[in-house]
Amino acid sequence: MPDFTISQEVAQHLLSVKAIQLRPDQPFKWASGWNSPIYCDNRISLSYPTVRTYIKNCLSAAVKAYFSDVEIIAGVATAGIAQGALVADYLDLPFCYVRPEPKKHGMGNQIEGHIEKGQKVVLIEDLISTGGSSLKAAAALQEAGAEVLGMVAIFTYGFQIAEENFKNHGIPCITLSNYDVLIDEAVKLNHVTETQLMTLQDWRINPSEWRK
Repeated sequence: MPDFTISQEVAQHLLSVKAIQLRPDQPFKWASGWNSPIYCDNRISLSYPTVRTYIKNCLSAAVKAYFSDVEIIAGVATAGIAQGALVADYLDLPFCYVRPEPKKHGMGNQIEGHIEKGQKVVLIEDLISTGGSSLKAAAALQEAGAEVLGMVAIFTYGFQIAEENFKNHGIPCITLSNYDVLIDEAVKLNHVTETQLMTLQDWRINPSEWRK
């Protein structure tokens, strides 16, 4: 896994540009229906060149360190497309991206871009929650005949279900930073109080049932 310093710096960057927002007293509502004291939108980092470059460099370094025989980079639509394209450009590799499902018109593609059977691919994702959408993209690539070496993502909530899902599918997942590091940095930088910290820790234990 990326070293602790990188995890801390990525968390600091995401907090500084408000790509990750903590709102323990006014929870967000996720698309899943979960109530959450945290909301992550790493696409915001793309608007800040210094942060964008730092994340691109870290993602690229992780790909080279863990999946050195990679032949093509694939972004997970939609948030992983820009990040994946940046990494592919940095590593001078081909790029494609994977839709959640095939298009209902035109060529009906789910994978956009050229990929060959047997090519070794690494997926780039911005965020891991349960891992469902990421693994769906991996399955589409496998069905197309590609060899999925693994996935590299910017941030994970660290849910047990995600770890189990990736393990069960045999897909290694490397993330630059995670929820525990983020919360530690948020406390250090005075983004949350000690009382709010308790709320954030409670949510992390059972997010699907929190404040229902």
